[in-house]
Amino acid sequence: MNAEDLINELYDLLDKAWSLPLSHGRAVLDSAEVKQILDELKESLPKEIQQAKGIVADRSQILTDAKREAETVIRVAEDRAKAMVNQEEIVKQAQQKANEVLLQTKQKARELRKASNDYVDDLMRRADEGLTANLAELRKTRQNIKVSQRTAAQPQEHTSHQR
Repeated sequence: MNAEDLINELYDLLDKAWSLPLSHGRAVLDSAEVKQILDELKESLPKEIQQAKGIVADRSQILTDAKREAETVIRVAEDRAKAMVNQEEIVKQAQQKANEVLLQTKQKARELRKASNDYVDDLMRRADEGLTANLAELRKTRQNIKVSQRTAAQPQEHTSHQR
């Protein structure tokens, strides 16, 4: 299960929990079940982080491929220009074409780099927001469990003082 499914499972567990009378919404939860869900959540988070790292690696591969393609185009253009050295006008045209291709390739590489950076940034932002929300919900659930445990413990202490 992914982190979102596990958080939904915690919500379901809270919905099914027994409410304590006069406790302002506090409930009794099966701590073993909550711990099991939290353990699974803890295990799922590194997987999602690995997926984000994979996306970053893909971005690097795209940039490497674009650079390799640019170098190949430049090399081909330079080879063509060298083959035409004997004809001055043709050499000038080849150099101009090579410069145009180089500029176009550099522009394409910049665009690919920007697009991949934007894509990775968006994915990382969404992962960050998701993880932040999951962590906030986890902390809230943990706090609710602590409050429930304290509330459950208070009536026992009170009755033992009356005896």
